[in-house]
Amino acid sequence: MSNLTRRNALLTAACAGAAFGLPRPVSFVEAALAQKGPEAGKGFRPFKFGKVQGFILNDGVWEKPHDPGFIKDVSVEDTKAALAAAGIANDVVPIPFNVTLVKLGNETVLFDAGTGGQFQPTAGAMIANMAAAGIKPERITRVIVSHFHPDHVFGLMSKAPDNTPTFPNAVVYVPSNEFKFWMDESIFTKLPEKQHGLPKRLQAMFPLLKDKLKQYEWDTEIIPGIRSIAAPGHTPGHTAFHVASGNEQLMVLSDTTNMPALFAKHPNWHGVIDADPVLSEATRRKLFDRVVADKALVTGYHFPFPAVGKIVTDGAGYTFVPVA
Repeated sequence: MSNLTRRNALLTAACAGAAFGLPRPVSFVEAALAQKGPEAGKGFRPFKFGKVQGFILNDGVWEKPHDPGFIKDVSVEDTKAALAAAGIANDVVPIPFNVTLVKLGNETVLFDAGTGGQFQPTAGAMIANMAAAGIKPERITRVIVSHFHPDHVFGLMSKAPDNTPTFPNAVVYVPSNEFKFWMDESIFTKLPEKQHGLPKRLQAMFPLLKDKLKQYEWDTEIIPGIRSIAAPGHTPGHTAFHVASGNEQLMVLSDTTNMPALFAKHPNWHGVIDADPVLSEATRRKLFDRVVADKALVTGYHFPFPAVGKIVTDGAGYTFVPVA
């Protein structure tokens, strides 16, 4: 189960509940948390590296109310100051959702599946943005999942009891240690009942994929040109991905960091969203140093739209510089 302790691994579910409102029914959070992202149909951004055509597909934004427990030992005032310094309105913490898609040879690959409109009232725009980019869900051949938080996997299928696959022709790849953690029936004996919503939904969803579901290990080639990169800390099986095309490369950072204005600029800040914040910081620094040295293009799930660009060093921290 990676380097996470059992206690911190179990905190994954608790953190998911605390951060994502999962003690409530998993599909709903108050409309007061809503914020509009790019207008549906306009929230896509094409990019290229090597011979690969990529797209960022925006799926909405979560306007998270400020909470003194959101970042350990960091005040709400410091959080607001960090957002303001990055030119971001700071009345709330605006957390975007951005899905990476690449066309690699004959494959059309999604990294994570978005919210499916089942998480925040203003999320769920990915399919509309995909259509605007000229891509049909039926054309997706692979969905490669980084971890099992709801904003990354609920988009795999419509909500219960319908459960229609969103990408009917896609093989879905999941990290094996993440799968083992969430699919373990004993998780229900280790969590309070109010936190059972997410594992219940996950355990209902994934078996429905049947032979379309495949598990992968860390540091292996999932399909030609795409390699899994161990990125533990956020969850037990959290994974980043390296995509190569000739001499050019892309690192899909997944949730290696949440908002860069907070956790890249201040890599020592520890968010409640990470199961093991210390390990998450170590992973963040390791991968950031790697992409800086390699001058690699990066995408980040919670980076500000267009969510594709470069990571550069900035004093004791790092800054995300979006593509022009």
